[in-house]
Amino acid sequence: MLHRTKILSENISKLNLSKHFLRQHCRTKSTRRFNNAKDEDEDYHGVRRKTEIYLLKSRGQHLLMNPRVLNSIVQKSNILPTDTVLEIGPGTGNLTLKLLEVAEKVIAIEIDKRMVEILHKRVSERGLQDRLTVICQDALKTEFPEFDLLVANIPYGISSPLVAKLVFGKNPYRSGTLLLQKEFARRLLANPGDSEFNRLAVNVKLVADVEFVMNVSKKDFLPCPKVDSAVVKIHPKAEIPELDYQEWCAFTRTCFTKKNKTLGAIFKQKRMLLELMKLQEIKLDEVNNAIYSDYHVNDSEDEDGLHNEDNANVSSDVGMDLNLFREKVIDILRSGGFEDKRPSKLSHEELLNLLSLFNRARLHFHGQVKPTNGKDAELASAFGPL
Repeated sequence: MLHRTKILSENISKLNLSKHFLRQHCRTKSTRRFNNAKDEDEDYHGVRRKTEIYLLKSRGQHLLMNPRVLNSIVQKSNILPTDTVLEIGPGTGNLTLKLLEVAEKVIAIEIDKRMVEILHKRVSERGLQDRLTVICQDALKTEFPEFDLLVANIPYGISSPLVAKLVFGKNPYRSGTLLLQKEFARRLLANPGDSEFNRLAVNVKLVADVEFVMNVSKKDFLPCPKVDSAVVKIHPKAEIPELDYQEWCAFTRTCFTKKNKTLGAIFKQKRMLLELMKLQEIKLDEVNNAIYSDYHVNDSEDEDGLHNEDNANVSSDVGMDLNLFREKVIDILRSGGFEDKRPSKLSHEELLNLLSLFNRARLHFHGQVKPTNGKDAELASAFGPL
């Protein structure tokens, strides 16, 4: 009898052990990894138990779960008690709650209404709803409100246009702390001569400085993405060049089509030359419309003080055949010593100098006579495929 009792007791112990093992391994990796986190983060798991959340990887919905990483992002953002913080894609509010602890106000832009509902619930439970404003719209299509800092875990799919909207936008801001795909962050941080140096870095660093903050493991997210991430901090420059930024972005797009080829080889391509010639014809038509209209006509000068004979030279230039046009472009490159140089190794000063040489020779890369107050989406499109 005692023997049977002992066997039964051992079997019950094994059964309990088995249940414990199954409970441990049925949890998500993120839950297992962070089950020793501080009590301040346990409310997320409570919300998760009450509400079924279906995360869509196609929308870049990966929730940052590690409280240590969240705290580091907030700390590195240098938020003041009087600051208004803009957050893009807050999801269920893991980062939002920590931002509300230190900022005066948080403005969150989230397109997914399911996430907005959960976010409101969690913030209300903390009694912080008066300091949170949620805009349920597409971040790329809505106009940003006034803010001091941008702090966000950005969906990977909109990283490039969103960074463009931030750095070329109208809103003044102190800094932007962004959690990005690691490869994208490396390209953003690259300098001339680096293998990752590209048009993204060229365009962004013209108007802003980019600082590396820290790496973030893919295991810190739920669901776990396929790649690791990194946090960078973007600081707008106090002084930026005065130029047409649409012209600049179109110029860099042309130069970085084959960034490791010489500029001479890039601008000798027939297709490139034909497109550039066609663009000059479009621009010439716009110039002529401005000069010869009843509102701008002057027998000797146009409104910019350019003589009509100079404009006649523009017309003859555009009318050249392809070979003559090619010679003109190569002469421009040679005049500045750029023919044998590669875009991937040029500094901003060199690229600005080259663009100035083209423009002085009346060759332009964007099809408008004067810079316009284009929409943020147009500025973002200038970054094109990276």
